[in-house]
Amino acid sequence: MDLKITNTLTREKEVFRPIDPSHVRVYVCGPTVYDFAHVGNARPVVVFDVLARLLRHLYPRVTYVRNITDVDDKINARARENGETIADLTERTAAQYHQDMAALGALPPDVEPRATHHIAQMIALIERLIANGHAYAADGHVLFAVPSMPDYGRLSRRDRDELIAGARVDVAPYKRDPADFVLWKPSADDIPGWDSPWGRGRPGWHIECSAMSWEHLGETFDIHGGGLDLIFPHHENEIAQSRCAFGTHAMANYWMHNGFVTVEDDKMSKSLGNFVTVREVLADWPGEVVRLLLLSAHYRAPLDFSDAGLKEARAQLDRLYQALRNAGDVPAATAAPPSGDLMAALLDDLNVPLAIARLHEAAGRLNRASDPAERSAAKTALRAGGALLGLLQADPEAWFQGGGDLDPAEIERLIAARADARKARNFAEADRIRDALKAKGVELEDGPQGTTWKRG
Repeated sequence: MDLKITNTLTREKEVFRPIDPSHVRVYVCGPTVYDFAHVGNARPVVVFDVLARLLRHLYPRVTYVRNITDVDDKINARARENGETIADLTERTAAQYHQDMAALGALPPDVEPRATHHIAQMIALIERLIANGHAYAADGHVLFAVPSMPDYGRLSRRDRDELIAGARVDVAPYKRDPADFVLWKPSADDIPGWDSPWGRGRPGWHIECSAMSWEHLGETFDIHGGGLDLIFPHHENEIAQSRCAFGTHAMANYWMHNGFVTVEDDKMSKSLGNFVTVREVLADWPGEVVRLLLLSAHYRAPLDFSDAGLKEARAQLDRLYQALRNAGDVPAATAAPPSGDLMAALLDDLNVPLAIARLHEAAGRLNRASDPAERSAAKTALRAGGALLGLLQADPEAWFQGGGDLDPAEIERLIAARADARKARNFAEADRIRDALKAKGVELEDGPQGTTWKRG
């Protein structure tokens, strides 16, 4: 069965045909590092982490590139506000970003280029655009000449008036056309700048990704991903820069965009002030719960973030882990492929919600089965499918016993004291211990093999 992808460029679901089946190349726009990432920022990380896992399962070699933007006017402003150097700010916030994404179970990309390490490539790209008649220098700036590209706007499918309004372009006397956008701009002495043929300055935002994808993936590559909000102007301008610099028919053959994370139907964003950082959510919830919530809607659809959603994700994971816990004595095949029905869901435009439903079906089979071979097969399917989705990575006992006010040793001591009370027929004391543990969020389960516990 072929992998099918909804290509934003064509607005159609297409069979994925890599340029080179022996080496699939993917680029996803990464963070601008000046503050903690919020949950909306985390959604593309989790979505394209699943895509990268799937591609690695299908193809012998995958290069997944996700950049870090560490030169930007927001960074400059925040560094001044904090009274710290730009280097200190970007190093600190990049480290925080890595910690938070790792807590969500996201594997690191194969390459994580930084914008400041690719200034030479950006300058070379701008020089190509000028030489090809697609850019011009004016008043210390270099601008892309939008009218020089006849099919500019193909990705976003906006008309000229919408393009100008959507870009929120600055009115500037040095522009030949209102839609033209900045490739290079001058820098004052107190902000980052690099020597260039056009004077000391810094790159525009869009040229950064064109240069980094070119350096690490080539002039044309397979898949470019990012959030829906990047279609215009960022991805539209990346296409214009890359295609016009190299004379290619495409920058990337497939474009994938994830939907917004919403809060009461409004997009989660720092500008609206309705955001919650990943770090804040992780203080109260395991990273795997947050990951499951971010995967609970189809990647192209909006996803509502709420406490109710987190509780439901936790309950789902508890059910899946409980099935594994109950089958602790059942062997599961190692390095086994995911089940065919789960793979079919992922191959159909990364239908992760359906793949998660397949995990629950495997858990149901595991709970019902009595034949050892059937139980082993169901457990294998559950583990293998979870691994492909970046879920069910914890030991079941550790999952149920993680977090909380009481450490596991103290809980085990109280369980032993309760067992002693029951043997002495002091049921009032046994009930008191159970109720005290429940008040601390610890639930006891008595069974033939003794008493087990989990966090409530």
